[in-house]
Amino acid sequence: MDEILRKRIERKLDGLPEDKAYQVLDYLEFLESKYGSTARAPTPIERIAEGVGDTLRAVRAPAQAIHGTMNAMDTAGRMMQGLVAAGKAAVDELRGSVSPATASPVPPPPPDQPAPEEEKGKEPPTGTA
Repeated sequence: MDEILRKRIERKLDGLPEDKAYQVLDYLEFLESKYGSTARAPTPIERIAEGVGDTLRAVRAPAQAIHGTMNAMDTAGRMMQGLVAAGKAAVDELRGSVSPATASPVPPPPPDQPAPEEEKGKEPPTGTA
């Protein structure tokens, strides 16, 4: 869908009352099921919010209650997206600070000295071979 059409639909939706906007949503879902369009799959938070909204509509809750609940769910969804983004940024930063190139390997012991594990339990060399 081109951006001009999307904006035109949004402008028309903004002028509708809440209950009429839900009728538009129902019609869009009908078209989607009839023509099998491939809409973007909702995120887990979006699925929860849609389920709550559908439940409130099924029990015929007042439009104001549905609107307030959906606003709260939207705010929670944006907060969760922010937390996910912050977590990803922290992981990326940790990966960048601990790269294999910057990690210093433990150098092997010099050839004339035994490794620390070998020194335990052995007698010191006498000097004669």
